[in-house]
Amino acid sequence: MTEITLINIEQQLLVWLLAMIRPGAAFLIAPIFGARNVPVQLRIILALGIGVPAALMSGMTVPEEGIISLQGFSLIVGEVILGLTLGFAIQIGFAAAMLAGEAISNAMGLGMAAMVDPSSGQSSSAIGQFLNIVAVFLFLAMDGHLMLIGIILESYNALPPGRAWLSAEQFRGIAHFGGLIFALGLSIALPVGFAVILVQLIMGVVARSTPTLNLFAVGLPVTLFAGIILMAMALPILADALQMGLKEGLMQSRALLGGS
Repeated sequence: MTEITLINIEQQLLVWLLAMIRPGAAFLIAPIFGARNVPVQLRIILALGIGVPAALMSGMTVPEEGIISLQGFSLIVGEVILGLTLGFAIQIGFAAAMLAGEAISNAMGLGMAAMVDPSSGQSSSAIGQFLNIVAVFLFLAMDGHLMLIGIILESYNALPPGRAWLSAEQFRGIAHFGGLIFALGLSIALPVGFAVILVQLIMGVVARSTPTLNLFAVGLPVTLFAGIILMAMALPILADALQMGLKEGLMQSRALLGGS
């Protein structure tokens, strides 16, 4: 450990500043930490608290040519890309909840019942918001936030600063992982969505056999009631599937450190 004196304090501050880039980039896009309602000051404090010990463990130093150089620019770009990729891999795991919620909402006729997502500021369906909240609780219950911090710390040993470049195979693995999460989101919505569609088909047959029946006045409440009952019955299975998606996101983020 280098002793901090008045002579090298500027160099040490630059090292700490560089060490904050990777965790700061990860927290910018990672779930929970990257939410819009999380203060920027809190992210900076977390990035400093993680980056300083990580810099000491990895022996991080300022490039000989300084930060304003090709070597310094390459170091900063590599740190930003790696941090964003680590957080984005976990964010993809959360996408299964929103995808399943959108599919179930459209099947229940709640596609127009949109709410503002506080984490992203974008509008999303009510069922998508509900499943996203469940995913956040599951992520915290399984200590996913602590696992993310552990992955960031491990990355300094696996991919030291200055050599933190990801290969094309690793980016291809993230793209493939996104396709798997898309399939997982549809499989999560399949039981409830398919059952709600069957209810709508039954209501269509009833309306056909009884022309005087107002389908719009009866069909929507029945579909909503059936969807709520089916959601309550399938919630344990949905929670298990969401937890599996979150674990896969953490595993994919950790796999980037091993070069796989």
